Amino acid sequence: MKIYFFLKIILFVLLFCFSIAGYAQVETPKDTISNQLNEVLITADKKAFSNQNGNIKVDVANSIYNSVPNTLDLLSKLPTVLLSADRENISVIGKGNALIYIDNQKVGIEDLNTLAVGDIKTIEIIKNPSAKYEAEGRVVILITLKFSKKEGFKTAVSETASFKKSFNNYFGLNSSFKNNKFEWKANFNYNQLQPWESHKINYEIPDADIISNYKVAAFTKRTEFIYGGGLFYKMNEEDYLSFNLSARSRRGPFDIGTQTYNKKGNSENNVITLSDNNDAKRFLNTFINYSKKIKPINTQLFAGFQYSGFNQDQNSLARNNFNDTQFEWAQESIQKFNVHVFSGRVDLEKKFKNEMKLELGGLYLAAKAKTDFQITNFETGTMVISKYHLDEKNIAAYTQFSGKIKKMELSAGLRIENTNAKGKFESENEALIHKNYIDVFPKVALNFPINSSRSISVNFAKSISRPNYSSTSQGATYINPYFLYSRNINLNPTITNEIATSFQYREKSVRLSYYRNSDPVYSSFTFDNQNNVLIFKEVNYKKESGFNLDFTLPFEYKFWSVTNSLTFISNKIEDQSAVFSESRPYLYYYSNNTFKLPKEYALTATVWGLTTQKEGVFESNAKCILDVAVSKTYFKNWDFTLSFNDVFKSTIYGEKFTVNHISSQSRYGVDTHEIALAIKYSFGKIRNIEFKEKNIDENSGRIK
Repeated sequence: MKIYFFLKIILFVLLFCFSIAGYAQVETPKDTISNQLNEVLITADKKAFSNQNGNIKVDVANSIYNSVPNTLDLLSKLPTVLLSADRENISVIGKGNALIYIDNQKVGIEDLNTLAVGDIKTIEIIKNPSAKYEAEGRVVILITLKFSKKEGFKTAVSETASFKKSFNNYFGLNSSFKNNKFEWKANFNYNQLQPWESHKINYEIPDADIISNYKVAAFTKRTEFIYGGGLFYKMNEEDYLSFNLSARSRRGPFDIGTQTYNKKGNSENNVITLSDNNDAKRFLNTFINYSKKIKPINTQLFAGFQYSGFNQDQNSLARNNFNDTQFEWAQESIQKFNVHVFSGRVDLEKKFKNEMKLELGGLYLAAKAKTDFQITNFETGTMVISKYHLDEKNIAAYTQFSGKIKKMELSAGLRIENTNAKGKFESENEALIHKNYIDVFPKVALNFPINSSRSISVNFAKSISRPNYSSTSQGATYINPYFLYSRNINLNPTITNEIATSFQYREKSVRLSYYRNSDPVYSSFTFDNQNNVLIFKEVNYKKESGFNLDFTLPFEYKFWSVTNSLTFISNKIEDQSAVFSESRPYLYYYSNNTFKLPKEYALTATVWGLTTQKEGVFESNAKCILDVAVSKTYFKNWDFTLSFNDVFKSTIYGEKFTVNHISSQSRYGVDTHEIALAIKYSFGKIRNIEFKEKNIDENSGRIK
């Protein structure tokens, strides 16, 4: 394994050195690039990547990336973007969890699961978002949808055959139609998936004289339907009314097998645990938007209402075999979780003649989450039934002022949010959780252009990261007789203060930032001595701080275009319950290489990875990933792409830490080694589509 790792490192170094060598030879002027403070503009060429002040924009529609079968896998291939092992969180290196927008609407992970890659025009990673974006998150991933310019219709049919440990199939149908002022869009996807994952952990509890380990593997057969549609009516050049709906439904059984060794004092046990599970998830998101230009005062008004709903039903039946005897029933669990979110917002935007702009807005949100929890323990003959309710209301108001003062570009904003959350068990009269707090989030950004190709920027921002609704609900997963995964209803939000400065030279940039987090959320252990069970759950740690030094170095040379991204990270996590071992800087590296070959073939090779991460409490393993793809278009309507992902089978997450006098070392394997063939056929023509969407629910990312 070490030989493979060093070979991959050598491959990356060679690609990076060639990139630097090419950069030294060729430097294409990009004086047309705007120096706007917080936005990235793409020039007229068809490059896959563009960069300004470390903000990277990807042209998906005109690159090989439009053949990736789903949006989550597409995002995982972009520079600095990381997809968690359970595919439930998207983060950006050095910035934490990302705030995600589709056009002007804030969305969550479930919305991305309903979005067809064929509808995406560009993806932009904004590392210094302005105050017009919500306070939730330090980085924004902005997805812009593509539309045409003439009336008519267009339909695309796609099929992707994916070979991993098992066969996976993706079928998609996307259609759009425009007639005069009326526009319509629809999509339908049918997927047959067979994901696999494994997890291994060794742990010791000296205070209880316990040494234990287990290895678990899960195999799922899942049927998934994704569908959606939208209507847009353009009243005149500036006013419109739109409605949009997107949904996903998936269900299927998944079998889990676990091998466990447990030694407590002089007692040793080898246990095999088998569990039969069924899981069903349903997600629905709808919204109505209205935009109106108030001409007497030259102000743009936006008003919208949104509903999001998520339901999950999960049943599990587990049995154990101790020391090669016989299987006996251990536990049955029936868990249901649902959340419903209603929200409305109003935004006003006033532009002045001297290039100044004033923005005002407000939002009201109400969320209700409910958990039904029933566990039957066959060993003790007991049953636990519990129902937990969480009600949360958010009221927010913001103002932002932006413009130019001589050559300096200024953006300053302030956002005030009030959160009122109550959580209680149905059997109790008084609320177990009651939080009512007001937070103020200032954001300031300054940009100083030196000349047409150089600029310096400085920005400060305060942000918040709230836990997902499901994370603060009741729930548990049975692994073996000694180990349990649990949620935490007592999680608090994380507050971040960050200051950064960057230097831009044409499309090359360097950015230095310092941040400090209070109440960051990380994994922890607690031991239930009475039941002899180790409980794994997320908790709030005391603090986290660090520095990031980012280099973004794109270049082009004839048929070869490259985007290189290097981030040096020094991160320190601290808490009185955990052992602080060591904090050392580590490196994230990314190199995307695209080759335009003869006969309109395109070849893409992407290498990315991390060196060993030592962050005070946690130490994570190094990794290096290689993805390769080749694409070709025939007869203008047929697109073929052959992809080889995670060529060296390197997507393994290793971690070790000690907390509450419990030391652990874990290894998580994901089924990302893949050979995939994608075919897409397009017919019809449609242009001048002006479908506009804007998010109402600023907490939609928490629905999962």
